[in-house]
Amino acid sequence: MVHQAAEGFRAPFLIVNPKAYLGGADTLRLAKLTDELAGEFDVDVIFTAQHVDLRAVVEATTHLTVTAQHMDPIVPGRGMEHILPESLVEAGVKAVVLNHAEHPLGLATLDATLERAREVGLMSIVCADSDAQCKAVADLGPDVMICEPTANIGTGEMDSGDYIERTTRIVKDVDPSILVIQAAGVSRGEDITRVLQQGADGSGGTSGIIKHPDWREILTDMFTAIKNHTPTA
Repeated sequence: MVHQAAEGFRAPFLIVNPKAYLGGADTLRLAKLTDELAGEFDVDVIFTAQHVDLRAVVEATTHLTVTAQHMDPIVPGRGMEHILPESLVEAGVKAVVLNHAEHPLGLATLDATLERAREVGLMSIVCADSDAQCKAVADLGPDVMICEPTANIGTGEMDSGDYIERTTRIVKDVDPSILVIQAAGVSRGEDITRVLQQGADGSGGTSGIIKHPDWREILTDMFTAIKNHTPTA
């Protein structure tokens, strides 16, 4: 499958995912700082935001792939309380995260939503947990996958086994062009170094960034890890 929406997006890359920890002015402050460092380090970044903040983040930044945290497989017309894909594109959004553990989707809904993302040109970033889920989601052909054991999300503790290598391999065996993010429990630059060495294309986080007392310090640590990564042959 040709992942046209992800063309030009470079690995290794960072994901900064504030979820609902931040909104409004705080989101903009983090976005502007991330944008500054993305330009300084010349690293591509997926930056998510609450839907009401997306347009403001787009207008305030230059280097970020501004990303919605969800959308629905609706078309213009009826759809009260749902997120219209076209409205995201019109706001300047470039990508969408789907099927996070905090907002899971059924397989049919996920498939339909991925199709709508392709229709409007949004890069699709889909979450999966178990080996079976990683295989099933990869078969649907998203541009990017976030493989993460739900039990490690937000804990600051990474999986101590072979989850990262195993699930990355599962996805790549289906489609080598799908980019894989491994970020569960990642909280510092050395964690990012580890997941990239184990085969992931990108990493980053939420609580490890948001709860850090110095955003510039932790982001610089993460950007440095990505910039210094040397892919293995």
